[in-house]
Amino acid sequence: MVPSLVLAAALAAAPAPRAAASAQTVVHVPKLDALSGLTAFLERAGAHAPLLRPTAWRAELHPFLTLDPTKPETLSAVGLDPTGPATVSLRADGRVSCMRVTDAQVFQAQAAEAITAAGGEAFKPATSKGVTTVSSERTAGGAMGYALKGQEVCAYGATERGGPALLKEAVKLVGKTPAPDARLGKVAGVAFITTGGAVVGLDGTASALKADGTATKLPLPPFQNQAASPYASMKPEGLLFSRVAVAPAGLPQAVASLRANIQALCPACPKEQVRSTADAVTKQLTGNMLVNMSNVQVRGSLKAPEARFFAVKQALVAEVKDAAAMKQALAPLGTLPGAKALEDGWALAVKGGSVLVKLKGKHLVVGNDEAVTRTTMAALPEAQSKLERAVDFTLDPKLLARGLSQVSLTDVLSDEQLAAMFAVSSELGPLLSRSERITGWMESVPGGAHRFFLDWTLPASR
Repeated sequence: MVPSLVLAAALAAAPAPRAAASAQTVVHVPKLDALSGLTAFLERAGAHAPLLRPTAWRAELHPFLTLDPTKPETLSAVGLDPTGPATVSLRADGRVSCMRVTDAQVFQAQAAEAITAAGGEAFKPATSKGVTTVSSERTAGGAMGYALKGQEVCAYGATERGGPALLKEAVKLVGKTPAPDARLGKVAGVAFITTGGAVVGLDGTASALKADGTATKLPLPPFQNQAASPYASMKPEGLLFSRVAVAPAGLPQAVASLRANIQALCPACPKEQVRSTADAVTKQLTGNMLVNMSNVQVRGSLKAPEARFFAVKQALVAEVKDAAAMKQALAPLGTLPGAKALEDGWALAVKGGSVLVKLKGKHLVVGNDEAVTRTTMAALPEAQSKLERAVDFTLDPKLLARGLSQVSLTDVLSDEQLAAMFAVSSELGPLLSRSERITGWMESVPGGAHRFFLDWTLPASR
């Protein structure tokens, strides 16, 4: 009985978008007049990243009407409710935009003018079972129109052959009350985006953007909240500083990622030996980990795996259950090609540099840079303290911008992933270099998904 009441309460609080079937991405705004804080951030951020400017995406709000949620009069002038909800569904065959009407006659008149101005052919509204529909072919190809019932209207803009299907979908959407979307009820925001298994709620102020979301397809291990962590009291520094508590079931995945990198850099290292050593190491880990990425120094083409691995100067730390047992688990490293014994571990000579594997008390430290490894080990605390979240992270946006700027044009032309990084650098680099900080947290949620929160802060406005 109690779980049913909890579920009912959650659904009652969840937004109810009029989302089109087969939509690849859905953007839902429960109340258009609640967007002021978010648009204030986008206006300010857009001064350095044009793609974020509200003027860059306002045209996507409606297929044929020009609307500006920050100016309620632009919605009232066309008969739409500036305080009501809006849902935009993006499909392969076009898009559908559903909103609330305050004056049906004004809307129909303004829609007729806009459709004609956009190249729509002559049309005549039709009414059936209380639903008024308009369908107009574009002279340049495609179609547009809407379905109107009472105070609800869903307008569409279709590709060459998508007109009939989107008109049918629009009729269906205005014909019934939308069901609450439980996924949206699990995150906070004034605007919501659902796409590819991810749900993100957005909110903001003139100096901060907050993103609260869940995702089902992140390539990350499951996490767990720990009672205490030896890394909780450490001061965040560098490009990326993250404290992590990996669940026991996720430890093999976490270690496998590092093992794969080492194997790629040392093809002469016996695979079974590397695998068995990784398995033995995994059994000695508590799940408490630390990621300390100091900075980016690109040397050579990033097309090479070794150049990518050593570009980010970093050290990874993991708490171990038994230091003596861990030392024994690591012993086979000494027989690998290029291995050199150190006072506190080993240095593995691989393509592009050396991988340092060290022990300090109950801490296993793996680094690709001597200075970063040494600094990280010196900062390790003696006592444990509570870690509020399974994962927390601090990202230095200025160092991130500097790192992204080091991707060369020759690499961009030959690698899709590097091209994507270059695109991010070009679009967001100027904004990142003028940002104050980016912080956030993550945790696992039932069903193999992850919950995340990000806080992007700009300097206080003057």
